[in-house]
Amino acid sequence: MAKPLIFLAGEVRTPPMSRVVRRKTGYLLRRLQQGEDLEMPDSRPMPDIGRRCHELRISDDRETWRVIYRLDEDALLIIETFKKKTQKTPTEVLRLCRKRLSTYDRL
Repeated sequence: MAKPLIFLAGEVRTPPMSRVVRRKTGYLLRRLQQGEDLEMPDSRPMPDIGRRCHELRISDDRETWRVIYRLDEDALLIIETFKKKTQKTPTEVLRLCRKRLSTYDRL
């Protein structure tokens, strides 16, 4: 059985994502929902955010997007989506992701 997607923030839509990026994102999220483990170059761990946190890495010929997510036993949490503009994940994105997870975990 597929894990439900829970969006804490962000969205997977065209626009702002290109159709290619949106479709690839949907494909990767479906694989995660079905219990598949993804590795580089599609996904990488994000221990600076928390345990079980990762980022999807999706690109087309114009833009690069990131989807920060956490794999819980009962759900796939989407914590943030953003257009990648620098090599390093912005500190503000890391802080917001930690805050959202903290709030979610208290519920």
